[in-house]
Amino acid sequence: MNVKLLAMFKIGIDLGGTKIETIILDPDGVEIYRNRALTLQERGYGAIVNTVAECYSNALTVIGNKPHTFGIGTPGSISGKTGLMKNSNTVCLNGKSLHKDLQKLINRPVAIENDANCFAMAEAKIGAGKDHAVVFGVIMGTGCGGGVVIKQHVLNGLQSLGGEWGHMTIDPNGPKCYCGKRGCVETYISGSGISNRYFDLTGKRLPAIHILESELPEALEIKELFFEEFGRALSNVISIIDPDIIVLGGGLSNYMPLYTQGIERVAKYVFSDELITPIVKHKTGDSAGVLGAAWIGI
Repeated sequence: MNVKLLAMFKIGIDLGGTKIETIILDPDGVEIYRNRALTLQERGYGAIVNTVAECYSNALTVIGNKPHTFGIGTPGSISGKTGLMKNSNTVCLNGKSLHKDLQKLINRPVAIENDANCFAMAEAKIGAGKDHAVVFGVIMGTGCGGGVVIKQHVLNGLQSLGGEWGHMTIDPNGPKCYCGKRGCVETYISGSGISNRYFDLTGKRLPAIHILESELPEALEIKELFFEEFGRALSNVISIIDPDIIVLGGGLSNYMPLYTQGIERVAKYVFSDELITPIVKHKTGDSAGVLGAAWIGI
């Protein structure tokens, strides 16, 4: 990173579906300010953009308008083709020129990355991936996302698809995914995927963690599938980028058998005579998104 950027304050905003969180890091990377505002999706796109701009303005007041970088983490990403937001579960952002509109409103450049990239950056900078050159960050929550950080730089890719392992097809005859394909990784190992598989089998809807912790025969069947596809999917990632470490985040990362049975399944499928890739739990917790946003700022 540029030495001049290291000497600046860092403002980060995590634009989530329910909250907009702001953080300021001093030039040494120490947190000096944090604040939350409501996203208020029901008020629409314009209201969200104005709230982000207001949060940024408040942060400027805190640092006395001193030199700083600014980054934002969002669900979804910016289309390289149109410059518009896509794949955001804050649906009113989709098809909108968030980057351009916000830069115009605050009259300065801003970096925008998806939330999985911000998670991976936070873990690479100060979390479990610190001191590792190539970090693959995984989010296993309602959905399944990922980000790749190489020497503390996010790997976006030409189409902003770097790290999007959740939409690799592992069974073309598998369940239909919201993206339009069948058998995506997300349909098997995300919270919604596990819940949907259980519903298909039993007609009952339960939270994913309840299913994984159950000893009922139908739950054990779903759990077996979960571990198998987790192993198959992560082994594919290792075959492609062979990261120095894999850091798990999201709600399902708290399911501790992932770090025993899950790793055993990765070892079963990896294209090597042994698995030496560390697969570990995150360290930055719920702060990963906003911390990552601060670190990706420009």
